[in-house]
Amino acid sequence: MARPARGQHRPPDRRPGGAAARHAGGGRAAPRGGASAHHPRCPGPSARPAAAPAGAGCAGGGAAAAAWRHRPAAPDGACPGPGAGQQAVIAPLAAREAFLEWLARERRASPETVEAYGRDVADLLGFLTQHQGGEPELAALRLADLRAFLAHRAAAGIGAASRARQLSALKTFLRFLVRRHGLDPLPLGGLTGPRRKPPVPRALTEEQARTATSDSAEDSPSMAARNQALFTLLYGCGLRISEALSLNMRDAPRAGVGLRVMGKGQKERVVPVLPAVEQAMAEWLRHRGPAGPDAPLFTGAKGGRLDPGVAQRALRDLRRATGLPEHTTPHALRHSFATHLLGGGADLRAIQELLGHASLSTTQRYTGVDQAGLLDTWRKAHPRAD
Repeated sequence: MARPARGQHRPPDRRPGGAAARHAGGGRAAPRGGASAHHPRCPGPSARPAAAPAGAGCAGGGAAAAAWRHRPAAPDGACPGPGAGQQAVIAPLAAREAFLEWLARERRASPETVEAYGRDVADLLGFLTQHQGGEPELAALRLADLRAFLAHRAAAGIGAASRARQLSALKTFLRFLVRRHGLDPLPLGGLTGPRRKPPVPRALTEEQARTATSDSAEDSPSMAARNQALFTLLYGCGLRISEALSLNMRDAPRAGVGLRVMGKGQKERVVPVLPAVEQAMAEWLRHRGPAGPDAPLFTGAKGGRLDPGVAQRALRDLRRATGLPEHTTPHALRHSFATHLLGGGADLRAIQELLGHASLSTTQRYTGVDQAGLLDTWRKAHPRAD
């Protein structure tokens, strides 16, 4: 079309989105792709499903899609989806299920962690139901509600450590809702949990550890050999009871060959094997008999994988029979492994690797166990100690 000369009347632009359309729409061009005139990011009836913004509840499926539901559309045709001006309420139970699914699949959290976090979120939802007098409105959650929940738990006699762990789990839950379901972010940095002093690990003395790994309260020679091999492995390699009981026959420890252990968070580490561990294991394998490489290394009376409760009960019977202290547990043998290494002058970073701790601060707890041994090591190692 020829351009009109100056001063000549310009015909109205009838093209979609042109001046006439802008005039009819209040000065703005009609959005492309069928988007709402009020909310350019909201897909209209002709938009493709892929045009929905990331994280929109309607666009997905499963627990994540069910975690929020629409309210009736707002008056001015406002967008009902998540985002600015949304008219959606987050369904609490569906949000909890989506959170636990995300923990298990994407964060690869252990089943114990998923169960604990689910219990913590359920406690919060139960409190909010009573606190708000109905189904909780997660979209209207305030810091005051979280503080009231923590105060309620303290009044119920829940310890500081448990409340701090619950607060950590709830912060993770709320951040998940912000990222995935459009919840308005809360200033969680201003919400601090109860201060707690990390407990000092209770280790055995070297003589007590020797008794726990060499004596037995079992009448059966086979069960006695199994318990001695297990407790020697815990003390000699610093394993958790769950790590030791998950070993198979192909993992049978041998001196001079590193033992591969799958720890928390599916983190693998390699620990050295002492000759005493190999000897105790050889005696147990002599009683156990041959088995396939995928068969459990430690078995119960019926031939299945040994249950942790059975091992704990065996050590409880042993401590009562031999006069060992009440804190003699399978995990105390792991504590004793780290404490005795540290008292002998081992490097703290090396102990962290052997124990499989993600943070050095966790390993530093053992420095409070044997202060006398650390002082003696300092006197021998420091050039100005005399």
